[in-house]
Amino acid sequence: MLNERIKTLRDAYRINQKDLVDALHVSKQTVSNWENDNVVPSIEMLVKMTEFFHVSADYLLGLDNRIYLEITGLSLEKTSLIQQIVDNLKKAGKSS
Repeated sequence: MLNERIKTLRDAYRINQKDLVDALHVSKQTVSNWENDNVVPSIEMLVKMTEFFHVSADYLLGLDNRIYLEITGLSLEKTSLIQQIVDNLKKAGKSS
C-alpha cells in the first residue's frame, strides 16, 4: 500500500522520480525501491514525505483515506473560497 501511495502522490503532483529524489535528498534507486515495494522508507523519510506531499502518515501508510489541505495563515475569506471550490468539485464529480 505504501509503495502505491508514494507513486500515486508523485503522479498526482506531476513530478517524476528525479524530482522526488531532489526534494528528499535520496538516490533514484531509493525512490525506485520504495515504489517497487523492495524497501520500506525510514521513519525520517516518511516524515519528509508527509511534509512534501502535505498528507498524514496514516494516509501514506493506507490507514486513512482522508486528504488535508494546508491552509494555515489564510484569512477566513480565502478559506471560505477554497471550501466553496472543494464543494463544487465534489458536486461536479457526483454528476459525471
